[in-house]
Amino acid sequence: MEHCPEDVEQRADIRYYKIGHSSAEIGSLFVSIFLKYYSKEPRKIILDLDVTDDLVHGNQEQVFFNTCYGGYCYAPLYIFCGKHLLAAKLRPSNVDPAAGALSELQRVIKQIRQQWKNVEILVRGDSAYYRDDIKVTKV
Repeated sequence: MEHCPEDVEQRADIRYYKIGHSSAEIGSLFVSIFLKYYSKEPRKIILDLDVTDDLVHGNQEQVFFNTCYGGYCYAPLYIFCGKHLLAAKLRPSNVDPAAGALSELQRVIKQIRQQWKNVEILVRGDSAYYRDDIKVTKV
């Protein structure tokens, strides 16, 4: 990948291709799949926030030792609604568990509200997420 050409014109002359992506489209994909699962708008949904460890081996970027998990790891943030994954954000393990949670919640809820105007949304998480900016925010 490090030797991939930067412009498309050179691609015919090389066997390696850089794979492009759209972070916004990837981020919205999980919520889109979730919304299509329902044939009609539910009355109420519960969004669960959680963080876990993703142990790594070697010298990965942004890896730190986390005493809670007892190893070198990342600490990804997840948002689920039941069995449906709505967001997965890879983060270093030396951040506050609630870091980035508000912006991810706002993004997910905004996308849900575009299709479901009247659904009641309850956000649930452990005490790490009990923050003034999260508990009083309306989206």
